[in-house]
Amino acid sequence: MEFLTVAQFDKRKIADALVVPMWQGPKAPGFAVECKPVHALIQPLITAGDFKGKEGEFAVLYPKGLPEKRIILIGLGEQDKATTEQLRRAYGSLVKGTMGKKIKTLNLLLPEISFLSEDSLVRGVAEGILLANYIFDRHKKDTNKTLLEKVTLIDHGKKVLDIANKALVICEGVYDVRDLVNENADVVTPHYLAQCAKKIGADYPAIKVTVLTKNQIEKEKMGLLLAVNRGSAHDPAFIIMHYKGNPQVHDNTVIIGKGITYDTGGLNLKATQMEIMKCDMAGAAVTMATILTACRLGLPVNLTGVIPATENAIDANSYKVGDIYTSFSGKTVEIGNTDAEGRLILADAVSYACQRLKPTRLIDFATLTGGVDIALGNEATGLMSNDDALADALIRAGSETFERVWRLPLYDEYKEALKSDIADLKNVAGRSASTIRAAIFIKQFIQDDIPWAHFDIASTAFLSEAVRYHPKYATGVGVRLMIDFLEHL
Repeated sequence: MEFLTVAQFDKRKIADALVVPMWQGPKAPGFAVECKPVHALIQPLITAGDFKGKEGEFAVLYPKGLPEKRIILIGLGEQDKATTEQLRRAYGSLVKGTMGKKIKTLNLLLPEISFLSEDSLVRGVAEGILLANYIFDRHKKDTNKTLLEKVTLIDHGKKVLDIANKALVICEGVYDVRDLVNENADVVTPHYLAQCAKKIGADYPAIKVTVLTKNQIEKEKMGLLLAVNRGSAHDPAFIIMHYKGNPQVHDNTVIIGKGITYDTGGLNLKATQMEIMKCDMAGAAVTMATILTACRLGLPVNLTGVIPATENAIDANSYKVGDIYTSFSGKTVEIGNTDAEGRLILADAVSYACQRLKPTRLIDFATLTGGVDIALGNEATGLMSNDDALADALIRAGSETFERVWRLPLYDEYKEALKSDIADLKNVAGRSASTIRAAIFIKQFIQDDIPWAHFDIASTAFLSEAVRYHPKYATGVGVRLMIDFLEHL
């Protein structure tokens, strides 16, 4: 059964509810779409003042004479302030309201907004519904929540359906990230990530996948990735995914994702929050899902994904604080803290990408520092870049998708704290500007002429509570931003 369909009002099929959008007004709410047969049924509720049309407001009526069992009123907020994000939030609230009511099918009247493009309007509605319509309950025997199974857009045709279905493809990429990040770390090992990538390559011939095993990683002399892996019972994997959507050009966007499938902190054992450290491979999941989604959409771009994958576990063979390890690039690194492992595996990955993959631009995603949460909280992802044009394009994409980013500086003076007396670099420099200095560490392994951007998603990839249309735990942040960015290359 298709999740999204269209139908004319008088030819629609029976659904569990008919959804009617309402604007918040100075005296009373107003209908956001013309549908006189329904308006008369709703008017008594409005006259009584029991529904105001505030953003996210939700009310259920049980009318007679309609095919649907229910009419659901949703508040959109003030009409003159309507934005795509406002629609996402309103329709996300709709889905959260239906989950506990065993509602599986909706007939949906879309609002009419003259100053929003049809694409922006439909995308906001569809994304709000789709992003909220997610539950991770595969390990739970009983659940009182029900996902929507079918949504019919009333009085609209193929163009609107195409826009909504594109949003569905993108949100399926978001689901892929959420599923990977939410799953048990004992399941999502480096080998499991490699198998997921291989399956994508088998299912989508346009995506070519190569996985370097531990022996191959040793031959490549990726000493930092190997060091982090030393305490783990699971071998590392170095995953490379190529998507050629436009083979006639040499442009190649390389996306690198941190793939720490579980992070104990190593010998610098974490004192808190180890229970959420299965999320430390969120950057890897974003990388994999972005390439898959671009392929599903048939985007005319060339992408290469790189995922250095390992656990940062602890045993008698764990890599040691104070020791020095040699990177793929040949630079040596003094270890000041084994819990600053993400930048180490990224250093080997970006060096490999710069030397072997001919990137036009390089973008990495990593749940890298706790400092980014202190600086920005969970409303913005930290962005650092050596290229203004690349940073501006990513900021624009983040604003458009409401996966907002905030650029932090990469002043040369911050590099001083990474100097070592006994190696080329050390991997930590204290708490001050920790997010920036982590990025500057990675920057030392980027060729100067390659535009590079670093996303620290530590505070936005995994939430302790549900926020708007994002569920508790994995959010899938990054996929929608990257698809929008790639579409505007």
